[in-house]
Amino acid sequence: MTGWGHEKFLEVAKLKKLLNNVDAYVDDMLEGLVKAHPDLTRVPNTHVIVRRNKGNKVALISGGGSGHEPAHAGFVGTGMLDGAVAGEVFTSPTPNQVLDAIHAVDSGQGVLLVIKNYTGDVMNFEMAAEMAQAEGISVERVIVDDDVAVEDSTYTVGRRGIAGTVFVHKIAGAAAEAGKSLAEVKAVAERVIQNVASMGMAMSPCTVPASGEPSFELGPNEMEIGMGIHGEPGTKRVPLVGAESIVNTLLEPILANSPAKSGDEVAVLVNGLGATPLSELYIANLSVHQALADKGLKVVQTYVGEYMTSLEMAGFSISVLRLDDELKSLLTAPTTAPAW
Repeated sequence: MTGWGHEKFLEVAKLKKLLNNVDAYVDDMLEGLVKAHPDLTRVPNTHVIVRRNKGNKVALISGGGSGHEPAHAGFVGTGMLDGAVAGEVFTSPTPNQVLDAIHAVDSGQGVLLVIKNYTGDVMNFEMAAEMAQAEGISVERVIVDDDVAVEDSTYTVGRRGIAGTVFVHKIAGAAAEAGKSLAEVKAVAERVIQNVASMGMAMSPCTVPASGEPSFELGPNEMEIGMGIHGEPGTKRVPLVGAESIVNTLLEPILANSPAKSGDEVAVLVNGLGATPLSELYIANLSVHQALADKGLKVVQTYVGEYMTSLEMAGFSISVLRLDDELKSLLTAPTTAPAW
């Protein structure tokens, strides 16, 4: 808090945020992250986190606005991402920041950008790809649009990208680690995108540190179905009901938009949005398993916890990924990424 006056401290204290300086929120977070995980390092004077042991292989980069931790830097590691680029909270990284990440991870085998479908992310990552290609670096990109709640919503043209993106990180990362070519890794990533569907809900808002105000309002007994990870509106606002009913409400559109059919094997991600106790996520997971079993789907991998959050928003999302033998093998391959 060097240089802060008493009035400035009181202003920030009203946010009830664990921070020192609003303007240094992302920098301090990234510095704390690399202190906790020595296998990761920060590219000097950037918001880019990379693996220390860069391999001679296809490199994967993802990223986006901060506030979704552990996404995206928590998924940097052997077997997942090679680099992650962090924008300010809920703000896309700039093209130059993404280009910094490309320079940091490229080993001459090509770079795949994994982009969530938000207008700013798509535009800035694609501009960075064009700049890198002009330098002679091979760059491909995939756009994740797993959120089946709404189309053409705030920040997007088409469906939003949410927690199902983590499956793309894991499976494409394992494919790259296995020595597949850039074209092969991209094809695997696209297959994950085609086979994953997600949807979430919120019970309370979050507060972006720079604004100091809740991103939306919900009554004490209200929830929003289909809420986005930046507080974008969902499909409907309804009275809060039990976990089983909420799960069934989310799974109906997920399965309607999923290629998974009775007899298929699937992986499930029950993802907390920042302020939902793990105990409640396990309660939701019980209902997810029961509902999927009723549909004849065999859950072979389950992940429960915080993978892609929205600061301190209370709520969760469900992602269902249809698996084949190759996707299942890559999903279960080892990784050192700290958040997996």
